[in-house]
Amino acid sequence: MHIDRYISVNRIVDLTSNDLTSAYSELLDTFTTLLPTPAKRKKVLKELVDREKSLTSYLGEGVALPHARVPMKRPYALAIGRCPTGLSFEGKDSYEDVRFVFLLLANEKAKNYLSFLAALARSFQDSTVMDQLWMARGKTEFRSAVRKAFAGTDDRPARRRTKFNKLLTDEAAKIAKAAECSTILIFADVFPPSLAPRMTFSGFNVVLAGQDVSEDDRAHHRADAILAVRALSRARLSQLRAAILLGLTRDIFGFQDRVCCIGGIPNSGQLDTVLVVDVDEEFESVIGHGEEMLPPDVSAEALERITAIATDLASTGREGKAIGAMFILGDHKEVNKRSKPLILNPFYGYDEEDRSILNPFMDETIKELALIDGAFIVRGNGVVESAGCLIQAKANDIVLPGGLGTRHAAAAAITHVTDSLALVVSSSGQVTYFRKGQMFTLFDKSEGRSL
Repeated sequence: MHIDRYISVNRIVDLTSNDLTSAYSELLDTFTTLLPTPAKRKKVLKELVDREKSLTSYLGEGVALPHARVPMKRPYALAIGRCPTGLSFEGKDSYEDVRFVFLLLANEKAKNYLSFLAALARSFQDSTVMDQLWMARGKTEFRSAVRKAFAGTDDRPARRRTKFNKLLTDEAAKIAKAAECSTILIFADVFPPSLAPRMTFSGFNVVLAGQDVSEDDRAHHRADAILAVRALSRARLSQLRAAILLGLTRDIFGFQDRVCCIGGIPNSGQLDTVLVVDVDEEFESVIGHGEEMLPPDVSAEALERITAIATDLASTGREGKAIGAMFILGDHKEVNKRSKPLILNPFYGYDEEDRSILNPFMDETIKELALIDGAFIVRGNGVVESAGCLIQAKANDIVLPGGLGTRHAAAAAITHVTDSLALVVSSSGQVTYFRKGQMFTLFDKSEGRSL
């Protein structure tokens, strides 16, 4: 996701206001070409402030990320303000910790809006990004730090590795041809965003997998499809199973395909592994045929996002410890009939966009509520219906391996009697996918790799 393309140096400012409303107004005033009249800017300001009253834009780490969709020609635009003494808003203490405001405007018809918002939010969890912002002194240095943090200008590591990477991709193409592969799957997280060499393979379907892969990356590599899959560890091809599972649900792969996978250590800039996988031998015996894998009302984007959240809970959870959780996706009306709330519904009354798991502001909410017993019930489009639910489905003919707990039994049962799927995170750090009562392990933290 090339965030730097939407950052203009003229929209990187030191804010003079300590009041949140006035500070947001200062940032909106930098959009004179996109929002040419005061009336338009005032309308957007009201939307931002009204939204702030119901759902804070503060992400932690000193960063606030207000955002709005507006009619404009560009897909996205950012204004960035620094506020050394924090902000005040309705007497809420959390705003006193704000030091950086990233105001995002998105075209009303921009594709992957929530995915872009999520990628931007995740970048603030990167210490190399935040360290540069915190250490900057004057305005000029701050502007330079922002540009450098998001552009990744140091390309020397990539230049040193270019020769070897080209050698490996050339050999991978030969292997794929000799093995009669239909598809080449590239794990794009090997490269920092601005240092990715162009990798094209004529005669093959090319698929990019990575946490923040975008349509820009797809165009850069002339790929046929992209898959949003997080790298779970430094183990080679740790995303493999999740990538192929999600690809099957989106009809990017078929069970008849043979896939040549190319990858390496995330963010190393170095490709080092080539692996050929027969999809049917690896997956069909476990999860059935493609038409049975995804319920009809479930979007691939929702499954991708829940998979990312589940693996976050398994790998880092809270204070580095995995948190057990269960997500039931799809056929929510039938699932609701077979569930009982254990707590008052924390999602009741919120707009659908605010409680969509595609919205990055939901991440912390989901992780906090995962500490409560019970399941999350999620519509097929990713809108969360409720949390803390007791599943009361029965399926006497379900047989599970020994050692699995009540979450796994409940997930198997509910997916057997409804047209839904479930992801279960165990307290040991294992992520398991359930469909039609059958289980498929995606990730096991105890082994430090995908299974």
